[in-house]
Amino acid sequence: MERKTNWKLGTRLLILLCLMGAGLIVGAVGCALVVNMGMLTMLTVQDVLAFIVPAVAAMALFYRRPLHAMCMDRAPEWKALLVVVAFYILSMPAMNWLVTANEAMTLPSWMSGIEQMMRTLEDSAADATEKLLDINTVGQLIPCVFVVGLMAGLSEEMLFRGAMQRTMQDSRLNKHTVVWFVAIIFSAFHMQFFGFFPRMILGVWLGYLLLWTRSLWVPIIAHTLNNSTVVMFSYLTNKGVVPEGFGDNLGLPADGGIPWLAIASLVASLALAIWTARYYKRRQSPPPLPV
Repeated sequence: MERKTNWKLGTRLLILLCLMGAGLIVGAVGCALVVNMGMLTMLTVQDVLAFIVPAVAAMALFYRRPLHAMCMDRAPEWKALLVVVAFYILSMPAMNWLVTANEAMTLPSWMSGIEQMMRTLEDSAADATEKLLDINTVGQLIPCVFVVGLMAGLSEEMLFRGAMQRTMQDSRLNKHTVVWFVAIIFSAFHMQFFGFFPRMILGVWLGYLLLWTRSLWVPIIAHTLNNSTVVMFSYLTNKGVVPEGFGDNLGLPADGGIPWLAIASLVASLALAIWTARYYKRRQSPPPLPV
């Protein structure tokens, strides 16, 4: 990638995080000053000021063609989109099992105070999510899908994969180390310890999608699909179309036995991921990295 400056990686990451922090502060102050601002509007303001603006601004400081450096000028291939949908379906039982296992984790007794604080934060986040997803009409569904699905997927991928991962890839760091590191930061940012590992694995998948396809739109679509499906299931549950917890219990054995479906899901998901990696590796004319 053609840089504007020769700043070291640490300096560039610090600038990116400072811009993100400034965006969070400005967004929080702005939302506090506006009376009766709806939750969806507040989330949109946060997405723009804390994720999109810092990502583009930082990359504009670092590179001569910021959107090109973020891999946002390359349209996704239809095969990549099929992989995104197939992986989401195949991985659902395994992810459900991981979500349940993570929620059941406990810390050592000497860290009980920290665990209680984490569970309090987790409960607060769950309450906020429940209120956000309390949708019963199409008029509520559409803006919720737009904000929770599209805007969150777009903004978070622009920052974490498009800016942070792409900046770190432009260094001597191992590409796999970069993907996992950014995934850990991505999950930690959400401040939900009892959902940390499923979100980290999601971040790893999104990071490899960018690494393999070299189009940021692929992880954006994958992230949007993940979030939008949650919104859609909540709507259908509230309308009584599907039972409570539909999809969430898929892969969990009712009797607490061996989760065979989750194991099969894991094997199938890994097989698809390996096939995808090999497919992009052996292509005769793979798309070059932005320069």
